[in-house]
Amino acid sequence: MRLDVFFTPAQAKPSDTNGRLVVIVDVLRASTTVATALGNGAKTVMPLEGADEVIFRSKEFHRSQIILAGEQKMHPIVGFDLGNSPQAFTKKVVEGKTILITTTNGTRALLGVQGARDIVIASYVNFTVVLAMMKVAASSNTDIAIICAGEEGGFTLEDAACAGRYVRAIPKRAGLQVNDGASASVLIEKKYGENIAKLFKESAHGQALEEAGFGDDLVAAAKVDSYPVVPIYQERQITKLGPERAR
Repeated sequence: MRLDVFFTPAQAKPSDTNGRLVVIVDVLRASTTVATALGNGAKTVMPLEGADEVIFRSKEFHRSQIILAGEQKMHPIVGFDLGNSPQAFTKKVVEGKTILITTTNGTRALLGVQGARDIVIASYVNFTVVLAMMKVAASSNTDIAIICAGEEGGFTLEDAACAGRYVRAIPKRAGLQVNDGASASVLIEKKYGENIAKLFKESAHGQALEEAGFGDDLVAAAKVDSYPVVPIYQERQITKLGPERAR
């Protein structure tokens, strides 16, 4: 089987995702936000291309059923209910709601995947449960592609390190093949290990979020296994894998 890491969505060709378990990583902040929302009882999360599409799709729902969420250049979109700060997606706010969301990097990475067997959303906050799904896939010789959302088409340190954490934890069986991205991600992860706060402090996007006043988001995103849910993308929406969505 193959286990590949792609540091930006553009690196992954359709042949790299077709028939595979695809894992989308956008630690700062879309992956963390999605896991938090579903962990706090959101009914579903619908990733959309941009603010205009969020507004257009919102007309299909009663306003009380939905939350409009999203960011542009890190900041909440004017007129929306929430931005992309995970700690804002509390149980009181999101329980039972459908969240229509657009973000600069994470939602675009997700929407660009073609032909995958399954697509899951991964971060530090749901590490162990997503890893369990990946281990099941690996045990059945299903190829896995981890796609880092990056930042506006470029490499991000935090996504690469998170990807490396997953790669390191997959049992290395005979016949397992990895690409250079997977090998490099492991080296990055080894540098930081459990010191995720340092990772965020040294990453360009982490620094930008801190400077923009979103330091609390970095704290939330660094809490390993704080929201043990597997967000799975299917039929244009993300829901929590569980008894009702068991594979």
